[in-house]
Amino acid sequence: MRTRPLRLQKGDTIGIIAPSSPPNIENLNRSLAFLEQLGLNVKMGQHVEKINGYLAGTDDERLEDLHDMLSDPNVKGIICAGGGFGAARYADRIDFQLMTEQPKILWGYSDITYLHTTIGQFANVVTFHGPMLASDVGKDTFQDLSARMFGQLFEPIELHYTEDISPLTTICGGVAQGELVGGNLSLLVSALGSKYEIDTRGQLLLIEDVNEEPYKVDSMLNQLRLAGKLQDAVGFVVGDFSRAEPKQRKTTLTLEEVLNHYLGDLGKPVVSGFKIGHCEPHFAVPLGVEARLDGDAKTLTILPGVK
Repeated sequence: MRTRPLRLQKGDTIGIIAPSSPPNIENLNRSLAFLEQLGLNVKMGQHVEKINGYLAGTDDERLEDLHDMLSDPNVKGIICAGGGFGAARYADRIDFQLMTEQPKILWGYSDITYLHTTIGQFANVVTFHGPMLASDVGKDTFQDLSARMFGQLFEPIELHYTEDISPLTTICGGVAQGELVGGNLSLLVSALGSKYEIDTRGQLLLIEDVNEEPYKVDSMLNQLRLAGKLQDAVGFVVGDFSRAEPKQRKTTLTLEEVLNHYLGDLGKPVVSGFKIGHCEPHFAVPLGVEARLDGDAKTLTILPGVK
């Protein structure tokens, strides 16, 4: 069982880092008012505004910001400015002992999936898959439900997802229970064959992605299948696959057909349609805590991520 970080209190300091690609600084600055409304103070990573091609500074600089926030006892949580690409480039140099000794909140999604997986497995700490500052909070499209999801950081809340939030589709019925793990599908696949690959044994696997056509999703799910990751999982929470429409091909399988092919015959609960991922609203969830997926009732229940 993973260690849950301490809940936030009003007046706590949050560290902001850009672990992957350069964030939109205007949106980032706009998002700070939201953190202020939550009663939080901010410590900005010193390299957040750096630009190194498609990276937010060099690998050393981005890793330095992460380590700085992990080692600062005054920083109670870390919220990522945005995703993009690049967290995996320094994964083998992360000092996981810093997180083990001083567990604290880490919040983000997309490319941050690599940090969720590595920190979850090597520091054994619960992390949070949720909307980011420049990518989501600082935009006009940021919705009230997404904002309310930050409340789970201030008190231990059991989360309940039902069709009151969005229509859900049962691909395979039944009930499964296990730790919720996963995140962005392409990031999960990119780690296969390394010591940072996800462990799905006895777990509920969350997958989501953006801008991936059905044939690409097909390829990635097949890779997870061949690696034994689908067979090892006890159930599947299929999040948002935004902009997954075919762009090149005149004839194609639908995304639903691809999901059915790989997940429908495993005899394990599979439910799709969760607003988790590159979407609004974005239902934020802790990773590494016990969850229960009911494919018949179309519900997902997740235990609190903080203590």
